[in-house]
Amino acid sequence: MNDSVRVRFAPSPTGGLHLGGVRTVLFNYLFAKHNNGKFIVRIEDTDQSRYVPEAEEYIFNCLNWVGLQPDESPIHGGDYGPYRQSERKEIYKKYAEQLVRDGFAYYAFDTQEELEKMRQDFKTTHNHSQQYDHSVRMKMKNSITCSTEEVNTWLKEGRSHVVRIKMPKHENVSFKDMIRGEVHFDTSVVDDKVLLKADGMPTYHLAVVVDDYLMKISHVFRGEEWLPSAPVHILLWKYLFGIDAMPQWAHLPLILGPVGKLSKRDGAKHGFPVFAMNWTDKNNSEKTEGFKEKGFLPEAFINFLALLGWNDGTEKELFSKQELIQNFSIDRVHAAGAKFDYEKAKWFNHEWIKRLELIELKSKVKDFFSAQQFEINDSTFLEKVIELVKDRCTLLTDFYPQSIFLFETPTQLDIASIQPKWDNKKNIFFTEWILQLTEMINWDATYIEENFKALTNLHNIKTGDLLLPLRIMLVGGKFGPPVFQVAALIEKKETIKRIENALKLFNS
Repeated sequence: MNDSVRVRFAPSPTGGLHLGGVRTVLFNYLFAKHNNGKFIVRIEDTDQSRYVPEAEEYIFNCLNWVGLQPDESPIHGGDYGPYRQSERKEIYKKYAEQLVRDGFAYYAFDTQEELEKMRQDFKTTHNHSQQYDHSVRMKMKNSITCSTEEVNTWLKEGRSHVVRIKMPKHENVSFKDMIRGEVHFDTSVVDDKVLLKADGMPTYHLAVVVDDYLMKISHVFRGEEWLPSAPVHILLWKYLFGIDAMPQWAHLPLILGPVGKLSKRDGAKHGFPVFAMNWTDKNNSEKTEGFKEKGFLPEAFINFLALLGWNDGTEKELFSKQELIQNFSIDRVHAAGAKFDYEKAKWFNHEWIKRLELIELKSKVKDFFSAQQFEINDSTFLEKVIELVKDRCTLLTDFYPQSIFLFETPTQLDIASIQPKWDNKKNIFFTEWILQLTEMINWDATYIEENFKALTNLHNIKTGDLLLPLRIMLVGGKFGPPVFQVAALIEKKETIKRIENALKLFNS
């Protein structure tokens, strides 16, 4: 194990896991495993107002489904815990106070009313929401503008306060992004971010730097939406641990929807999932469908996610997890946004259904039948069904409608599709064919088809004119796999019974 490569995924347990989050997990995981390093999951639960108790379990269930298990986490343990930020509160306080002592941060005692007044008083036509930055800090109530005696008194009294970073004016901050190259920032356009909140909990800015240092994170892969926060983080690294201790950063491209960044709203509007698994918002009982419940294989899910912003330099599209690990390279990740195409995602799933080992596919199909309150006990028969219909299934959920007629007699037949052309001549044909089927010894698809065609020739009827009625008799509608293979699989007795029952309906 290469201890010098340590990467992390640090989700906030506030809701469902967006496919952008899973892709971040995937790129972290692939990089770690390609370099024989470690993948860590750290729970960033410092925002207690948005914390959802069920969300942490949900996150680990998602990772378990896609097969991206961490080496260290709140569940898996490790040498650098605790792995929940809420359990590391005292650690952050120490570093926040160090920053204040060294003059890189300050205590701010402003009330919510005073902050709101500041935003209104300093609002301009070009700036509708004034930030707490170098241009206004000297007009506010903080440890820079107030006397040491006042500040110490307020601290002893326990007056509510936060700790803010003191962003320098007109300082150029830069770093080399592994995807985007050299990136530069002017600190004057960045506000004095809160580092430690009034409840003693850190904000993301302080916690992420302290935790990455203490957990010896070597590389950070995160979405490009975090780029504007980079100057704050770079300065915190510089002030606390030295810039040389900072991990290498890579800001991943956005996943784009029909318009802009892919969102849950896009999924609801266009009918596709954007979460890894089903998620129900406890506040409003709103349910959001996940890729798992939609019928995606985890193998297909991570395959198409990997290609949202990365390729191996070839035209190859289908990769197993092991192949992704072997081929993954951060220099093949694109800086431009990656367009999400749900139809392409379904194509990946269809291809993986066809290539997945039967024993694995059988277990997953059985689960989806169970979800429909239909239990399958004959494992051998299920294998035959899967082999017969899998090429027709794009999603795992397709297996039920594409094969339920193989397990039980259809309760409804699409009579309307054949009645206009149904006549006594066809009725006589099927009545006679039933007698031949009764005597048939070799019950296989080829022999059944040969017998059927021989009898159509004898009755001087086109085979095509009889295939649709036969399909509706056996399947119930104008769909399904080759009809003679259906007959072979449901066996002689069931085939004859279905034809006899259908004839009664057709002739009524």
